[in-house]
Amino acid sequence: MLRPDYPITTARLLLRPFTPDDLDALNSFQSRADVARYLYWGPRSRAESAAALAKRVHSSTLTKEGQFLAVAVELAATGQLIGDLNLEWLSSEHRQGEIGFVFHPDHHGKGLAAEAATELLRLGFEELGLHRIIGRCDGRNTASAALMERLGMRKEAHLKENEIVKGEWTDELIYAMLEDEWKARA
Repeated sequence: MLRPDYPITTARLLLRPFTPDDLDALNSFQSRADVARYLYWGPRSRAESAAALAKRVHSSTLTKEGQFLAVAVELAATGQLIGDLNLEWLSSEHRQGEIGFVFHPDHHGKGLAAEAATELLRLGFEELGLHRIIGRCDGRNTASAALMERLGMRKEAHLKENEIVKGEWTDELIYAMLEDEWKARA
């Protein structure tokens, strides 16, 4: 079980549960074609972002496998919502999880996603007790792949044309980190 002690603060960020008040800020980046380009969903309408947010508002803890933890990322200095993190509990028996992240493009290239995702890895390994955490991305998403490498995750697979996404065959990259590798980072 994972019930984070919110808010989680980093040097520049505040990680917290989502609230219904996050709709405008969340839609400001979920509605963008450049954000959705490599995701399973396309640019979201306000109503689609509201539906996604409703699920995220009720996902601030993990009590069993199959659930996901949704974490809002805001700039500590301004309170602006700039990102969306996920930690899915894939298996309690095998102690495995998966991370995901989406950030507003205005905040790319500043190390903020790495700062936030590092905390997500910490939650998974140190608080949930996972043995292995993976991250997946579209093979064309070089920014996400580079972020996972900066986090210390290892590229384990490049699956060629394994899925049809938005009507076209896409490659998938799979990265992973083990608990021992996490501990060795410190």
